[in-house]
Amino acid sequence: MLKGHLDMIVLAALAAGPAHGYAVIEEIRRKSRQAFDLPEGTIYPALHRLEQSGLLSSRWMTAESGRRRRVYALTRRGARALAGHRAVWRQFSDAIGGMLAGAPPSRKPA
Repeated sequence: MLKGHLDMIVLAALAAGPAHGYAVIEEIRRKSRQAFDLPEGTIYPALHRLEQSGLLSSRWMTAESGRRRRVYALTRRGARALAGHRAVWRQFSDAIGGMLAGAPPSRKPA
């Protein structure tokens, strides 16, 4: 179900603000109402790929616990990419909604 949509999901999770990898996983889980429980082995490669493509930036921060964490944030390019993904998704969702809306069956030609 996620195939081809992971990048959009990760970008959407970071739209709320910068976060470290595990917080991204938690945000995805929360926003999806627990439907998407993605493992670290899926999220971290996506974060690295998105950063390499210029859609995310990252920096190291030290948490109150003293633990260093890499924090990711959307770049301007990433925000534009997310807006594009949202527009395409809305069109797709509207089209599927129309298909599943229970339209009356078409008449067979005479």
